[in-house]
Amino acid sequence: MRRQKREEGHCRWRTAAMVVTLAGAGLLGACGAGASGNAAAAGTNGGGAPTDSANSAVGAPAVGENTPAGANGAPAGARRVVLLGTSLTAGLGLPPEQAYPALLQEKADSAQLPVTIVNAGLSGETSAGAVRRAAWVLEQPAAVVVLEVGANDGLRGVDPDSTYANLVKLVQMVKAQRPEAKVALVQMEAPTNLGASYTRRFHDAYGRAARETGVPLWPFLLDGVAGVARLNQGDGIHPNAEGARVVAGTVWGAMGPLLRELVAP
Repeated sequence: MRRQKREEGHCRWRTAAMVVTLAGAGLLGACGAGASGNAAAAGTNGGGAPTDSANSAVGAPAVGENTPAGANGAPAGARRVVLLGTSLTAGLGLPPEQAYPALLQEKADSAQLPVTIVNAGLSGETSAGAVRRAAWVLEQPAAVVVLEVGANDGLRGVDPDSTYANLVKLVQMVKAQRPEAKVALVQMEAPTNLGASYTRRFHDAYGRAARETGVPLWPFLLDGVAGVARLNQGDGIHPNAEGARVVAGTVWGAMGPLLRELVAP
């Protein structure tokens, strides 16, 4: 029954995405400024720099593992969890504190886990763009790197083999630059307007990449949210505040156990 519901959710996501104009305005994050007036690269500063979800100010300095207690709201020795992603991670259309990375920080704080969630989402990002940006994002320490990439590939109709190759390269880059970090890949889905074969190949690209690189594949980011009107903003793609809470719950289901293992004595 759960599997059937997930499959229905994926279909709703794909159906909703069909209304998007692929020529430009439909790319994730190309819909303009968010409700709080944040730029298209919501969740980053003007140059796309990642922000710590523990901070209320967009563009606040990133917190390293040796940050003193109380600095930027992070506990001493907090491990950095970097979420490299698209506008779905950046929280387009939402105040930073309502985006799912900030909600993950709240869950980690409630569980008394000394981690700092870093929102490295960038609106309009493709898998190729993530590969180009990764080295810069990873200049600072990272204990965990979560990769939410590829949604814009699906909207652009990028060859799934190209997306697969970029996912593999991205994981390899993270492992090479931050060998101490645990890496996870988040499943993404494509709209159906390019045909069943494309959506199947796109879906399978993530499993292939996870197997090739030996990293865990986490559930579809928008599971239970995609295609549900009351959980999305007017564009039918980006979650609203309520939808972001559902997304945070989905991600936390995989992240929570990993963080507990990470910080265990």
